[in-house]
Amino acid sequence: MEKRPLNSDQGHTADPQGITQLLSAHRAGDPLALKRLLPLVYPELKRIARQQLARGNPGATWNTTAVVHEAYLKLVDQTSAQWQDRKHFFAVAARAMRHLLVDQARKKMSKKRGDGRRQVSLDKVPVSIDQQAELALLIDEALTRLEENNARLCRVFECRYFGGLSEQETVDALEIPLRTVQRDWMKAKAFLRADLAPA
Repeated sequence: MEKRPLNSDQGHTADPQGITQLLSAHRAGDPLALKRLLPLVYPELKRIARQQLARGNPGATWNTTAVVHEAYLKLVDQTSAQWQDRKHFFAVAARAMRHLLVDQARKKMSKKRGDGRRQVSLDKVPVSIDQQAELALLIDEALTRLEENNARLCRVFECRYFGGLSEQETVDALEIPLRTVQRDWMKAKAFLRADLAPA
């Protein structure tokens, strides 16, 4: 598989070292580092958001820009965050995306209405927005159980499913071998299928 730069959008590649340097500057207390970081990470965050919206996740009523801004605000709001480099940043971004989608699902379920439902495709099976929200919550609960048993499997699933990262991008983000990512992705999906199966 051809390796595509993590920070690319329509052929434009951000400077990976620049991202790492800005993250280091942020750790060192530079108040302007995060402001300079946004233009470098924005294209990749938009790509991730587009994939999530195309998948039909519960935040589908949002546009790509709104999802990116919410995810970025969630990331920079973590005042104690100690991102090591751009790989670590995008792994954390995948986790933030998971929490954002789960929060949206919780809101949607709390405002559940019987009218105005529309059908969308999720794995080629038409389900309502309410069903998608419920599924996102069930996946989140199952991931919490998975994390208790194997945190690495959970991180791989977050990067692939919520972060929309490819196998190689997950390798780069988590700094683990490709075969490990492939095995962990299969194991995580098998765990979730078993965990979510009707009793």
